[in-house]
Amino acid sequence: MQAHVIALDQGTTSSRAIVFDDRGRPVSSARYPLTQHYPRPGWVEHDPGEILETTLLAAASAFEHSGLSGSDIAAVGITNQRETTILWERATGRPVMNAIVWQCRRTAEIADRLREQGCADYIRQKTGLLPDAYFSGTKLRWMLDNVPGAQARAERGELLFGTVDSWLIWNLTGAHVSDLSNCARTMLLDIDRGCWDEELCRMLNIPMAVLPRPVSNSEIYGRIRPGLRGLEALAGVPVCGAAGDQQAALFGQGCLAPGQIKNTYGTGCFTLMNTGTRSLRSGHGLLTSIGWRLGGETTYVLEGSVFNAGSSIQWLRDELKLIGSASEVDVLAETVPDNGGVYLVSAFTGLGAPHWDMYARGAIVGLTRGTTRAHIARAALEGIAYQVADLCDTMALDMGGPVRDLWVDGGAAVSDFMMQFQADLLRCPVNRPKMLETTAAGAAYLAGLCAGVWDSPARLCGIRELDRAFLPAMEAERAAGYRRQWNKAVRRAMNWAEDE
Repeated sequence: MQAHVIALDQGTTSSRAIVFDDRGRPVSSARYPLTQHYPRPGWVEHDPGEILETTLLAAASAFEHSGLSGSDIAAVGITNQRETTILWERATGRPVMNAIVWQCRRTAEIADRLREQGCADYIRQKTGLLPDAYFSGTKLRWMLDNVPGAQARAERGELLFGTVDSWLIWNLTGAHVSDLSNCARTMLLDIDRGCWDEELCRMLNIPMAVLPRPVSNSEIYGRIRPGLRGLEALAGVPVCGAAGDQQAALFGQGCLAPGQIKNTYGTGCFTLMNTGTRSLRSGHGLLTSIGWRLGGETTYVLEGSVFNAGSSIQWLRDELKLIGSASEVDVLAETVPDNGGVYLVSAFTGLGAPHWDMYARGAIVGLTRGTTRAHIARAALEGIAYQVADLCDTMALDMGGPVRDLWVDGGAAVSDFMMQFQADLLRCPVNRPKMLETTAAGAAYLAGLCAGVWDSPARLCGIRELDRAFLPAMEAERAAGYRRQWNKAVRRAMNWAEDE
């Protein structure tokens, strides 16, 4: 019986594949690392061929270890690192250069020019984004400027652009498409109409012939073509679900109702709120994107980021040598009853929403002779939770209602101490699922819905299993006092670099 789905999870540092059964449980998985290329300071690239090769290897390995036959696989879904930009030849499939990764800042000058030309308001109105090197449109412009002959070839229709979802789907099926959640992060899509915007393309002088066809997040894009090494048994299986990694995680968490929020605790934190069918523009600097389109209806999201979350724990380990491994930080933090008045603001690369201060820098305040490394460890964990709480409060202001609960995933979500403190700050439940692979699960769910493995999104909420719900335990007045002190610490860290 066709009751299994393969999710391809192509991330920044690795390519993974997970086989899920019809109860949403992982059956088998495989992961292959991805090489990082840094040709200049601030530049980050990937080899598109390696992206494809590692994804196919992961898929073949996960399928082999599942013990299933090709007839047992109903669908393939894809989730991916967002904004990473690839340009390739239509006739041969050869990339014209390495992929420019979402982290790469080489196109900052292009974003600056857009702001100087007065384009920011139009970009925000149409895309829900701000002019920034982060997004794919500026990266594509750089490629067309710097690869000899690329602009002319693009205008003749000889080149194709895509984010990683599009690159994988094209190689798996031959279809040049991109799902709307990824299209929405290019800075070229009118998110209200769900189509490429001619004026945005004119601003960046991008020939529309290179752009993939925008598609929904759950439909048949094509079928796996014969002859793919290791996937011969899957020839003909539909590729029919796709979403950018953060939107996939929101879907995988079952945050299907307006007002529901998820946070992924990784190197940074990505917080997304479902705003329903409203493409709500934030009054506090949050980004607006498409979450997904299902059955002709589009769901939108607000998004905010904590630039340094897990990286602050890595800093304690690698630079300060206060801990030997990341797992030690919880144990150390719980050896003291409170933070001893110490606050760590991990603004190593500035602060995002709601503060938006790129001149902020990291700070530890409240130190006394009684301060120990345990207090600093505790302050680092608490600092992550404070920043997530700030984002959630900002989203609540934009939505006009309180945060009802928070769903969590990512490596640091295993910290019972931090999840409990998060609940205490937010004054609402913090829900941690048993399976933290929510990004891959979201891709599997989107594909499985199209293939009939699951009959409705509501059914997916029923298969989600909760590991633990952390409920507020701290007195509200005490939690409010902590947050007042946190806000003071943030003010100390802000505008620090302006004198440099």
